[in-house]
Amino acid sequence: MQVSDAVKYVGVNDHKIDLFEGQFAVPLGMAYNSYLIMDEKVAVMDSVDASFGDEWLGNITALLNGKTPDYLVVQHMEMDHSASIQKFAQAFPSARIVSSKMAFAMMKSYFGDDFSDRQVVAADGSSLELGSHTLHFIAAPNVHWPEVIMTYESSEKILFTADAFGKFGANDVEDPEGWACEARRYYFGIVGKFGPNVQAVLKKISALEINKICSLHGPVLDSDIASYLNYYSIWSSYGVESEGVMIAYTSVYGNTKKAVEKLAEILKAKGCPKVVVADLAREDVYENVENAFRYGKLILASTTYNGNVFPAMREFIEHLTERNYQNRKIGFVENGSWAPSAAKAMKALFDKGLAEGCKNLSFAEQKVSIKISMTDKNTGEMEKLAEEML
Repeated sequence: MQVSDAVKYVGVNDHKIDLFEGQFAVPLGMAYNSYLIMDEKVAVMDSVDASFGDEWLGNITALLNGKTPDYLVVQHMEMDHSASIQKFAQAFPSARIVSSKMAFAMMKSYFGDDFSDRQVVAADGSSLELGSHTLHFIAAPNVHWPEVIMTYESSEKILFTADAFGKFGANDVEDPEGWACEARRYYFGIVGKFGPNVQAVLKKISALEINKICSLHGPVLDSDIASYLNYYSIWSSYGVESEGVMIAYTSVYGNTKKAVEKLAEILKAKGCPKVVVADLAREDVYENVENAFRYGKLILASTTYNGNVFPAMREFIEHLTERNYQNRKIGFVENGSWAPSAAKAMKALFDKGLAEGCKNLSFAEQKVSIKISMTDKNTGEMEKLAEEML
């Protein structure tokens, strides 16, 4: 990928990885992006995962034509971007390291060396002249680590955003679903808890004219920039992106699944624009988290398990509350052979979340309570629940 005549792509694609950060399935691989700005002074924007350090240095050297980098700008210290800093420092001993004060402290912990004789501290609002290009640094704490900076190059109006606006998937593989799907799963899986911090950075960059966004993961965004900013505005404010209802369920012997299928039919018949049904035990948990944040209404259907809630349902709710789930309406369906109690247990998990960071959650008064298999009474309860949710 070439960003411009002066800004070159020197990142790498990882097709060996199966789980990003040890938990996110990445069937399309992963990209670790790095960029080279060629000017009177040469700056490299971020390094890459340790497994690709030699390939990355080779990419840089191939474009330098005998020149030496003057700076390595480190925007984020997570290991998939910082692991090759020391290798760069050894390969180019005259180059200086540009980063936030906190990032240098992290380098000391990581490498046993904070490069004190080569440091350039990038404070919020500071800048670095390269020649015709100027880098302006923007503190972006907790998007999604506390040391993060973003960088605005003012001559070409390029915003380097660290992990923000990133997505899952290698850059040399076409994503059939486009940017938004895997960017959404990435955002809510990794950044979702830090909505207020993202909002603060969006406010900082709102006055900038941005022609291109260069993230540390995924493609260079070089058209319709307003749409990408709008996605992040919706996501970080916990707004509703798409009208509809998500039904997430667990089922042991199939009876709860049958009830969910019936409820989905009722919702559609009543005019619900979109009904998304997810089997929590079998589908990717972060796909399900993504959809719970995408839609404004959520119905949870769970079997009663050990007098509580089914484990996959508990895990799902905890993923939501851990990310400060907000501004949603929630309904409950429970099933139990003799004493259904899952609805009470699910509500208690959200109550705990409300005490710890969740906000503006409302709960449907109508509950569907099934004993083993669905009855006409339960169908009537579903009708009322659907009306209340819609």
